[in-house]
Amino acid sequence: MMQAVIEKMSESHIPALAVIEKECFSVPWSEKALADELDNAHARFFVAIVDGEVAGYIGAHEILGEVYITNVAVSSRFRGRGVGKKLIAHLKDQCSNADFITLEVRSSNIAAKSLYAKAGFIEVGLRKNFYESPKEDAILMTYRPDGEI
Repeated sequence: MMQAVIEKMSESHIPALAVIEKECFSVPWSEKALADELDNAHARFFVAIVDGEVAGYIGAHEILGEVYITNVAVSSRFRGRGVGKKLIAHLKDQCSNADFITLEVRSSNIAAKSLYAKAGFIEVGLRKNFYESPKEDAILMTYRPDGEI
């Protein structure tokens, strides 16, 4: 089993993260958008490194005890190997005092929905036509450290 090391996102990670963004999303974040998060006091961005290579990352904003996951992306070469699971666990650990952690996921993204459910996230809502390219509904999923929903 490969070992992913999780570290705080730095400027040196940005080019590799932009490549992963383009691979994973139809409307990817730019290098500038990712770099802007380095100066955002509310941002919590972490990178998974496997054998010296950027394998994926997770990004979130934490404001007043509420954590909103903006991005979870793992390079196709590292999927199915526990990288996403480790990233989510790390974020949950870093935000353990939060009231809740929430995210949106494409309704068709079965693998991601399964990953989040296994991490304790529960479907709590729907945003109709939330995504573009292609237009698709978003499922809202939330995790509460106290177990309450």
